Amino acid sequence: MKKKAIIISIKSFSLTHKEKLLLLNEKPWGLILFKRNIKSLDQIKSLIKKIRKLTKDKNFPILIDEEGATVSRLRNIINHNISASNFGKLYEINDKSCIKIYKNYLNSLCKILKKIGININTIPVLDILRKNTAKVIGERSFSNKKEIVKKLGKITVTQCHANKILSIIKHVPGHGCSTIDSHLKMPRVNLTKNELNKTDFYPFKSNPAKLAMTAHILYKKLDAKNVATFSKKIIKKVIRDKIGFKGILMSDDISMKSLNYDLITNAKKSLEAGCNLVLYCSGDANDNFKLIKSVPYIDKFTSKKTSEIYKILR
Repeated sequence: MKKKAIIISIKSFSLTHKEKLLLLNEKPWGLILFKRNIKSLDQIKSLIKKIRKLTKDKNFPILIDEEGATVSRLRNIINHNISASNFGKLYEINDKSCIKIYKNYLNSLCKILKKIGININTIPVLDILRKNTAKVIGERSFSNKKEIVKKLGKITVTQCHANKILSIIKHVPGHGCSTIDSHLKMPRVNLTKNELNKTDFYPFKSNPAKLAMTAHILYKKLDAKNVATFSKKIIKKVIRDKIGFKGILMSDDISMKSLNYDLITNAKKSLEAGCNLVLYCSGDANDNFKLIKSVPYIDKFTSKKTSEIYKILR
C-alpha cells in the first residue's frame, strides 16, 4: 500500500486547487477534519465525497475529534454536549446501566459519522484525571479511577469497531499526570516509571485499538531529553514493550507549541523515534506540501496494519 506517513488537514469548507493536487498526487495516509471545515451536513458530505474521489480510495481515512462537550467538531450539525466524564460518573453509580447506555450512545454517534462519511474518530481519551491535571484534559477524561478509564476505553474501541468506525486511544503513555496544556507549552513530568506504570500506563494496556496517539510530554525519569513523541526509548520500551501496543502509532499534532522545532524537523524526529504516522492539524497548504514531500512512504509494518484497518472499515 503506497501512502505517505502523514495525516494532513485542510483550511476551510472546500478544497483549494492546491489541496486537490495534493490529494490527487501525493498520497497522504489520511485527512483530519475540524470545525473550520464543517458548515452543514450537505456541505461536509459533499466535501468528503470529493476527497475520496481524488484519492481514488473508498476507505480513505477521514478522521475527526468528536469526543463531545468541549471537543465537538460537528457542533454546527449536532448538539453533542455529553462528555466522557458524564459516563465515568454514571459508571460509579450503576456500572451495568452505564455500559448499556454508553454502548447505545456510541452506536448513535457512529451512525452519524458513517452517514457523513467519517470513518475514524479520535476517541477515547485514556488519560487519568488528577486534582492538578491540565484543564485541556478535564471532562475529556472518563475518571480519576484507572479501572473505570480502562473499562470504558475498551468498550469505546470495541463498540466503534463493531460499527465499522476506527478509534484512536490517546494520549499514550498518559497526559493526566501533566499540569500543563501541551498545545501551549512543553509539559514536564517527574514521576518514575514504576509510578507511571501503576497509574497512567494502565488504561492503555490490553486495549484492542488499532491506532494510538502519542503525548507531547517530557517524562524526565524515562527520557530526560525528548518528549514521548521524539523518544525512541519511550516508544520502544514503554509504548511497545511495557504497554504492549501493537498497532499504528501516530504523533499528536506536530504544530503544537510543546515541540521546539520547525514542522519538517518535528515530523522527522517523530518518525525516527518510532511513530508510524505524523499528524498535521493547522491546514496551511504550503506546509502540507512541504511536509508531504519530506516524509517517507509508510513502511511494511504500517502498510500491513493499514490493510487490517481497512478490513474493519469495509
